[in-house]
Amino acid sequence: MVKLWPVGFTTSSYEFILKKPEFLNSISVTVQRVLLGTAINMVLTLLVAYPLSKETQAFRLRTVYAWIFVFTILFNGGLIPWYMTIKWVGLLDSMWALILPGAVPIFNVILLLNFFRGLPKEMEEAASIDGASHWVILFKIYTPLSLPALATIGLFAMVNHWNSWFDGLILMQSQDKYPLSTYLQSMLAHIDLTSMSGRDMKDLAEVSDRTAKAAQIFLGALPILLVYPFLQKFFVKGIVLGSVKS
Repeated sequence: MVKLWPVGFTTSSYEFILKKPEFLNSISVTVQRVLLGTAINMVLTLLVAYPLSKETQAFRLRTVYAWIFVFTILFNGGLIPWYMTIKWVGLLDSMWALILPGAVPIFNVILLLNFFRGLPKEMEEAASIDGASHWVILFKIYTPLSLPALATIGLFAMVNHWNSWFDGLILMQSQDKYPLSTYLQSMLAHIDLTSMSGRDMKDLAEVSDRTAKAAQIFLGALPILLVYPFLQKFFVKGIVLGSVKS
């Protein structure tokens, strides 16, 4: 019988997950990854999207570079070459192995360059006449006018880094370097009973697989749910600020 109020309400699943010291360590790893990875994603996306938003007359190799990026979306080298490349450059079992392989999200680049192409060209032309360089135009004109797009790709980058678990499972050789999603996934999938104390085994017996997975999903989604309301205002703010001086 389905009831509105839960029968036998308990927080044992959350206690089972939260009381482990590995959980706090995985949160620390994930926070570092999200902050550093999102910052790198944003900066590199800006630097790539700006030249690709220009016309061919202004950037002759635009089409060539655009097709190179599109090619990476359609085709990839596969899992084994990806792992061997990361190992060859010495990034294995480090934070950079989780960040650098996805440092330039092509989908975010496409979103941002399309937003750039929709901005009034007269503002850039006026700034160029006044002697502004491309760096000044990018960071003083384009960036302030692109806050809605930047908020969107920033949220995409945060969600991607927060929810990614497979790369941590493959590239991290020790569990103390697992990000949160990898730790939560492996905690229930690979439970080592030999290393558990009697108290831990008792707690495990009180937790059902369904409730533990539900707690895992909720804890993984909670930080993003808390951040989203603060970024939502940028999603509906599409008016281009400023004007062209006649």
